[in-house]
Amino acid sequence: MKKTLLPAALALLAAVSCNETKSPFTRDVNNYALVTIEAPDLSGITDNGKEVLNLYRFAADEVDAIYWEQYFGDKQALLNGITDPVQKTFAEINYGPWDRTTGKSFVEGYADAFPGAGFYPADMTVEEFNAWNNPDKNSPYTLIRRASDGSLEAVWYHDAYKAHIDKIGNYLKAAADITIKPSVARYLLSKAEALKTDNYYESSLAWLDMDDSKMDLVIGPNEVTDDQLLGVKRSYEAYVLLKNEAHTSELMQYVSRIGEFQEDLPGEAAYKAFQPGAGSNIFSCDAIYYAGKANAGVKVIALNLPFDADVQRDRGTRTILLENIIKAKYNYIVGPTGDALLDRDAAEHLSSDAFLWNIAFREVAHGLGVKETVNGKGSVEEALGKLAPTIEEVKANAAGVLLVCKLQNHYDIHHLFTKEDALTTFFASLLRSERFGEGSPLGRANIIIYNYLGQAGVFYRLESNKYGLDLKKMETALSDLTALMLKLQATGDKVAAEEFERSFATRNADYDADRLQLGIENIPADIRFEFKR
Repeated sequence: MKKTLLPAALALLAAVSCNETKSPFTRDVNNYALVTIEAPDLSGITDNGKEVLNLYRFAADEVDAIYWEQYFGDKQALLNGITDPVQKTFAEINYGPWDRTTGKSFVEGYADAFPGAGFYPADMTVEEFNAWNNPDKNSPYTLIRRASDGSLEAVWYHDAYKAHIDKIGNYLKAAADITIKPSVARYLLSKAEALKTDNYYESSLAWLDMDDSKMDLVIGPNEVTDDQLLGVKRSYEAYVLLKNEAHTSELMQYVSRIGEFQEDLPGEAAYKAFQPGAGSNIFSCDAIYYAGKANAGVKVIALNLPFDADVQRDRGTRTILLENIIKAKYNYIVGPTGDALLDRDAAEHLSSDAFLWNIAFREVAHGLGVKETVNGKGSVEEALGKLAPTIEEVKANAAGVLLVCKLQNHYDIHHLFTKEDALTTFFASLLRSERFGEGSPLGRANIIIYNYLGQAGVFYRLESNKYGLDLKKMETALSDLTALMLKLQATGDKVAAEEFERSFATRNADYDADRLQLGIENIPADIRFEFKR
């Protein structure tokens, strides 16, 4: 029997005003279902804790302002120049005049998106960057700008955004003063210093040590996916979270065996030799606020941080499941997508529990594999360049569901869902993700996996035009794909990675037919938020 979620603590707002129906951007905006994140239940949290949460949100708002500047530029100049309120909403969803699924401009007067976003001069070439002798240019935390004489110069994030950074630091220090948790105070003070210096090692350790708080704040420049020119620069984002302690304890009993998961990965031993630190853990949380990169376009439903390979080696990583957001995406998108596109036998294996566990182990998989090439080419990011984020997303998605299947072999979790549920729900999620487009590493990764599974004969079309699945072939194909991604990362083979992406990262007619069908069914591509205080 198909398993569904209990009602999530979120409400879908479907009403569209008369004015909105007249806008040519109504369909674009309605592709992002408006979900209300209700004011959180703060019972059991002290008055001091509630004030700390307020300060976290104030700090997150400053991050949001930084991200607008970092990704696009002058937010108000853009929004003030748009008269159509629905088009303005679409610009706010995308944090700029470019549709993140295509990179195309939807605001008159703006060219299509520059792959370097706001990190580099729009007229800078990769050749010019490579020829420039400056040790700071490859830092994830510098902007590249034109000096007055036309040459390139590197500007540190903490200098470029000093006014905002100072305000964030003041909010974090104020929160540190009133929290009753010493681990929280240490983390907040360390993070305030890190934001001022762009040196995040110590604050990352302090964050991993902060495991006794019901509240969490993820803040800073983290992901590199906006930098599609070189795959180096990191974007600012913030999440304000409340921990689900009971579910966290349940998940930790499995994630504590992370060393076994590394051994379970397919491929040569040398390609999966990285040993994450023993401090790795997993939190199940409800998100109560998103800001910056986190809130732009497609919404993240889980995290695996820190990205710093030294921290991962020395201490490990933390996986965070954003449980209320996962529920929203399953209820409004993944489940309906499976019902619309899978044949009846396959649809019976759709499972909300499997979706959550697939997401959990996708994030765990981000911390596995290798971080440095095995043949002296430096880090995986350095060796693969702008291809690194896409290859990493393919690896994590394929390896994550593969690990869930392995988990079924090792431990008794069949009362929650079966291996067949995990594989089927993964495929339904893959189908809903095709509308992310080719404009991001995540979108390209989903297209790659779909095409790879198709070439392996995993799915087939029935007379109804719905999908039938061969789940045994799917598990084998995911194992082969994971092994290939681990090899590309470990060897830093950029030529092979480029050829692989060219072969599999193009949408086909079936993909476009699915997108059309999901549109006809009025199934949204993703969600956007209304936050209640």
